[in-house]
Amino acid sequence: CWTLAQGSLMLLIECPWCGKRAQTEFTYIGDASLKRPHPTNDTDKVWADFIYLRANPKGLHREYWHHSGGCRQFLMVLRNVVTHEIISTAKPNETLEKNK
Repeated sequence: CWTLAQGSLMLLIECPWCGKRAQTEFTYIGDASLKRPHPTNDTDKVWADFIYLRANPKGLHREYWHHSGGCRQFLMVLRNVVTHEIISTAKPNETLEKNK
């Protein structure tokens, strides 16, 4: 959701703990759809691919964000990376819903 604040458009993210807040209170952490390799059982190539090779999908994307300027909790965000529309948010142990 975009809103006009102090003369400019601002993206609002709904924190599951604090409610709607400005994007400036959050830090993008990364792709929430990736499975982290095992620390000792996976090869260096598997780790390198995990760290450096990322898809660049259009459309809906599951992401981890950190409410660094607020409650300091981590959350998941389902966001359209083309329009930047926030579809839904959830606590990390909850399921993101496509229709809220």
